[in-house]
Amino acid sequence: MKNLGPETETSTAGGNPPSADAGLSRDLLLAELKAKLSDHAVLRANEPLAKRTTLRVGGCADFYAEPASEADLSSILHWCSQHQLPFVMLGRGSNLLIRDGGIRGLVICLAQAHFSRVEISGYRIYCGAGAKLKQISVDAKRENLTGLEFLEGIPGTVGGALRMNAGAMGGWMFDVVESVRYMDYEGQAHEQSAGEIKVEYRSCPLLKDHIALGAVLKGHPAAREVVEKRMKGFSQKRWESQPAAPSAGCIFKNPGTIPAGKLIDELGLKGTRVGDAVVSQEHGNFIINGGQATARDVLGLIELIRQRVKAERGIDLETEVEIIGE
Repeated sequence: MKNLGPETETSTAGGNPPSADAGLSRDLLLAELKAKLSDHAVLRANEPLAKRTTLRVGGCADFYAEPASEADLSSILHWCSQHQLPFVMLGRGSNLLIRDGGIRGLVICLAQAHFSRVEISGYRIYCGAGAKLKQISVDAKRENLTGLEFLEGIPGTVGGALRMNAGAMGGWMFDVVESVRYMDYEGQAHEQSAGEIKVEYRSCPLLKDHIALGAVLKGHPAAREVVEKRMKGFSQKRWESQPAAPSAGCIFKNPGTIPAGKLIDELGLKGTRVGDAVVSQEHGNFIINGGQATARDVLGLIELIRQRVKAERGIDLETEVEIIGE
């Protein structure tokens, strides 16, 4: 099995999915999996995915599942392995571009209550992989905990933030992680302290072939006014520098010599359009959906930008956004 990670959050396992015209076979497969899951699990076929990404583009998934427990998730992984069916973990899709042909196999989303919980005890925040980062920052503020304010502006979940070591406003996810709970592809759960886990810029290698189940985060006590001031400052800065229109966040990794957004701005590419995909006027490293954009539009604009940057500056831009599907 090969994993591209959760949410952004995308993880895939190899195999041959059922063909689109194998209706009976697909129905039988769905019925077989349904019998293995609890009553609260969600299972559907031919699920539209554009609505499940912040960029609002992409095709459908052959199958879609929301396990209600770790036992459900383990059963799903065994089922995928048994049928050699590829799977993809999906969070809020905030760093994700799904191609127009959609995703063959199964998409798994940890959106149910068990995986979305946030519980605070003292300075520690226990949260599931499906918990929204904004909720965590707001709950931490309510408990007078600082250090987590930067999470407010990241439109993702804990699982995706762990896999991508998401960052904003000078803060990084693993700066505030104490331990991580995850599952291997055999369906076994494990826990490790943050100090035992290797992390990199925009990446946690462990979660490229394991699934994040949750984490324990740590905050520090502070006066409510201090936490509120920091959060408001981050929010204001974000809205002043980032577009409100649908996007996938930063499209390119910073090449090192110059921020990607500044480079794109210097080349006069803001406002450049392919179909209904447009380079944001607010931030050059954002591509927004003008309303009716397709994944093909976005991919075309990405390639146009890369070619211009290579031709005029000799720099090879590397995408930060995950690109998956057919």
